[in-house]
Amino acid sequence: MAAIYRRLMDTLYLGCAMIAGIALVLISAVIPWAVFTRYVLNSAASWPEPTAVLLMIALTFFGGAACYRCRAHMNVSFLVVMMPPAARRIAEFVAELLVAAMAVFMVQYGIKLVEATWYNTIADFPSLSVGVTYLPIPLGGAALFLFVIERLACGAPEPLPPTEQPQFD
Repeated sequence: MAAIYRRLMDTLYLGCAMIAGIALVLISAVIPWAVFTRYVLNSAASWPEPTAVLLMIALTFFGGAACYRCRAHMNVSFLVVMMPPAARRIAEFVAELLVAAMAVFMVQYGIKLVEATWYNTIADFPSLSVGVTYLPIPLGGAALFLFVIERLACGAPEPLPPTEQPQFD
């Protein structure tokens, strides 16, 4: 059962990482277009800024969940690594519970936000519901919660081999 869950989480991780990556690439294309139309054509396009904001929402919540799973997120473990092994395990368990609580908060209040804004529209995109644009909040929270369950039930996933890890030089 753990192996099946791990494979499902591998697939979910890949989906989150792909959504975040696509959003980042699109943001990288949209912002230069906005600069080009404003300063070269002297006629600023109205859609790039709200598009970048919407893509940033997807990047933030799906990318955050993906980073949590592969331990690429920001964490401060200075004091934890200095603790004795038993206290370290307790601190890490409490940290996982706090992440799970944040994920539940994101799902619960994200759904309320989506429901409250479902019938509102964005001025630059009148056919797009504001609620749809906020869907990454509860969906990213749900992915994050599933990753916490994976870590608590099956342990942390194996790190990527050194050749596949991002290099920060």
